[in-house]
Amino acid sequence: MSLADLTFAHWRSLDRAAAGRIAHEAAAQAGGRVVLLDTVEHLGGPLHRVRIEREGQEFALVPGGAVRLGFDLDAWVPTPAQVADYEESRAEGYGYELDLKDYLAEVLSPVRTATLATVLMAVEDEALTECPAGTPAALAVRGLRMPSADEWEHACGAGAGTLFRWGNECPLGEPSYGGGGLRHEPNAFGLHIAYDSYGTELSTDPAAAHGGDGGEAVCGGYGDLLAWLPLATANRNPSMAEFAYGPDGEGMYEGFSTRPVFSLR
Repeated sequence: MSLADLTFAHWRSLDRAAAGRIAHEAAAQAGGRVVLLDTVEHLGGPLHRVRIEREGQEFALVPGGAVRLGFDLDAWVPTPAQVADYEESRAEGYGYELDLKDYLAEVLSPVRTATLATVLMAVEDEALTECPAGTPAALAVRGLRMPSADEWEHACGAGAGTLFRWGNECPLGEPSYGGGGLRHEPNAFGLHIAYDSYGTELSTDPAAAHGGDGGEAVCGGYGDLLAWLPLATANRNPSMAEFAYGPDGEGMYEGFSTRPVFSLR
């Protein structure tokens, strides 16, 4: 079986020995070495996590297949604290005229199924040094590429389907930026992702930005929930993406980052 065809469901069914063999095969394809193979509890069962070091950079194995993406707003019930915080933002003029679910419908991707290849994705994002349109040469020369928006979302949520990668709630009253807190804990695949609202990661989709809003909501004093929402797994932040790419591909991408991907075969 091609490693690219490995499915998330099949990966979860493997024992540790079989997972280890796949990890070492992936490392061999990437020209790297396995530096971590552990198992965590995720979605009610075990999930193997793999980290591979390649040319001084660590990558996590992200199994694909047919995966469920997006956020189901119809099934979501916000907490009273979330509603109250958003209503306070609306009263200040930051929530526009929309109620909470209507606002989220504008910034979150809809529920859908996508078929993705299994890849290695960088544990840490890295700064963009050139226009993100196409494959930046700085990545291509290293045998890497930018992720698609669907790949980024799947890698972040790892099938959880919750508003944030850790659940449906965020610690209102705590900052969505800076060091410490559950934001900096590795996700189910071992990625350091969606960890600071001042960050913004770009994918190959020019209509999407991920993992932060460059600090817009925090600096604007929009309220706690609106400051945390840029870290939501399915948040595509279209207005920030438009700013980053700009007309004719001449956007202000400096200060943005991406998460390099190594394609397996």
